Amino acid sequence: MAPEITGPIVQAAVATIRDHAEELTALDQAIGDGDHGLNMKRGFDAVAEGLGGLAGLPLSEALQKVGMTLVMKVGGASGPLYGSLFMAMGKAVAGDPARLDQVAAMLAEGVAAVKKRGKSDAGEKTMLDVLVPVNEALHEAAGRPVALATLVSDLRKAADTGLERTRNMQATKGRASFLRERSVGHLDPGARSSQLLVHAVCGVVEGLGKS
Repeated sequence: MAPEITGPIVQAAVATIRDHAEELTALDQAIGDGDHGLNMKRGFDAVAEGLGGLAGLPLSEALQKVGMTLVMKVGGASGPLYGSLFMAMGKAVAGDPARLDQVAAMLAEGVAAVKKRGKSDAGEKTMLDVLVPVNEALHEAAGRPVALATLVSDLRKAADTGLERTRNMQATKGRASFLRERSVGHLDPGARSSQLLVHAVCGVVEGLGKS
């Protein structure tokens, strides 16, 4: 992965959270505290303030700094969960990942950290319902020759399918779990923010592949 990818990835992540903050808040108002969009925007606004310093770092170091920023700035459960995701990803591979299997290893470590932090797994109406299938799709791609267009398409599809599956799930974690069966019929806001970030990264990788 090219060194110049760090800045564009961070910029794309910040932009997508800012653009969808109100939507994320609306999703969370239906089954949670109603603050997911606001909290995520606050955290990524803080990330944006440090973009100048992040852009010149290897991706691994930048991800760790992003994670620490989110832990400090994002309220609720999202800060520790997203912080754990990015910090673990950053620690998994030193420098800039040069091969797809390294990227897959980074995401695997991040997903494991989220599972541990949240004491949860896929199927419980959380961000893991997007991250786990994306992780599986990435590892499958890393084990065979794959065109870039196919890779980003597969990752987007995994994220989209994972998000949509949360609609018919009953939440068993977080504030949404208090609603029991009333949580069914709503998309999970954390899964939606994860899906948005997957799409943002795919867009950057796709764009660099065409340049």
